[in-house]
Amino acid sequence: MGGIILFDGICNFCNSSVQFIIKRDQAAFFKFASIQSEVGQALLEQYKVPTNINSVIYIEQGKVYVESTAALNITRHLDGLWPVFYVLIAIPPCIRNTAYQLFAKNRYRLFGQKQACLLPSPSQRERFLEQR
Repeated sequence: MGGIILFDGICNFCNSSVQFIIKRDQAAFFKFASIQSEVGQALLEQYKVPTNINSVIYIEQGKVYVESTAALNITRHLDGLWPVFYVLIAIPPCIRNTAYQLFAKNRYRLFGQKQACLLPSPSQRERFLEQR
């Protein structure tokens, strides 16, 4: 199995990011679950992720990544030139995560939020863990 991305299902930016990743992941490496779903909650508990994390959460080979480290590890598996962005991992996490946290704190204000989680298209359903 590839990586699992846990995302905020009511965040417009997060939902757009999932669609962006799906389009650039032709190998279907990633599976997805909203943090609000039963599957998402079970994974958070299984991997002992603190409930106060305001971030995308990426799980790969039993390791959990959050904030900018999660985003950069996701880029490694995307099609095209996106893996080049992984070089930003060399920037100290305290700097990367400060920028990430500022953005995450304001994402609802900047992009809005949905009343319900994303409903994947029929062709995308197998990529979402809670749709099985």
